[in-house]
Amino acid sequence: QVQVVESGGGSVQTGGSLRLSCTAPGLTFVEYTLAWFRQTPGKEREGVSAINWSGSSTYYADSVKGRFTISRDNTEKTMYLQMNSLKPEDTAMYYCAADPFPKSAVSWYRRDNYRHWGQGTQVTVSS
Repeated sequence: QVQVVESGGGSVQTGGSLRLSCTAPGLTFVEYTLAWFRQTPGKEREGVSAINWSGSSTYYADSVKGRFTISRDNTEKTMYLQMNSLKPEDTAMYYCAADPFPKSAVSWYRRDNYRHWGQGTQVTVSS
């Protein structure tokens, strides 16, 4: 069983920042596309951002463009999501996902396209 672990969630006020981290010690990390999804109660899990194996291609949901930055360090086997200018609507459980196949602009945000998932880390933004 591959373990994917998120960390870095917490509570901040509007306009604040958080940095999420995702590690997957059991994966050949460099071979995987990685992504962040988020979900609130009663809603579908939605794609936030994704990054290809080398970090040369990144994708973002329109709602976070210009505020969130995804990155990865293959040496450290860690992926990051820097979240700035946070809004109350960013409040959600954030999940890290990994898949061995590359993704495109029309496939990165589909949750069914990811094989491995973490348990999530909660982000709460208060107004």
